Amino acid sequence: MPCSITSGYALNCKDTLGGISSVYMTTDDLGALTIGNDDGITAVGGSSITLFKYDLKGANGLETAVTSSSEAGTTYFESTLTLQLPKLTAVQQKETKLLAYTRPRIFVETRNGDVLLMGEAYGCELTAGNFSSGVQMADFNGINLTFTAQEAVGPRFVTLADATAADPFAGDDDITVTVGTNS
Repeated sequence: MPCSITSGYALNCKDTLGGISSVYMTTDDLGALTIGNDDGITAVGGSSITLFKYDLKGANGLETAVTSSSEAGTTYFESTLTLQLPKLTAVQQKETKLLAYTRPRIFVETRNGDVLLMGEAYGCELTAGNFSSGVQMADFNGINLTFTAQEAVGPRFVTLADATAADPFAGDDDITVTVGTNS
């Protein structure tokens, strides 16, 4: 049977955390990706890649739904990334406009330190968002964004050879991480 499964699943320890800690966005060509035996990405083949890092806290998450049709013989994965970026500024508002115009690839770093690539083949679409000033003094002031990606595979885990907990892209001289600034 060509579609055989290869392993089972044991109940794991309760030592994980939910949510995401940061995302890294790029519109640069990632080049050929090296896929390891576990279906994860072990190397990025592009050159002169700039990743823009967004530090996150609060209501941010990544969900992936599997859609499979026995009638059509198709399966695809739709990932939804929700981001809440506090403190509305003119710079953030302009960047949101640019994100809406393009289809970035997004590396998502979970609170467990895992990195997943969303939009590997087709990029991500900014499908919803809003700018909020809040009503009461303690209300959220900032930008809410929702990105979606439809792919033949779910977001792949990214484990580069020289990656560290502090820098998941360490050792790859073709990747430059640009960290955002405070306003």
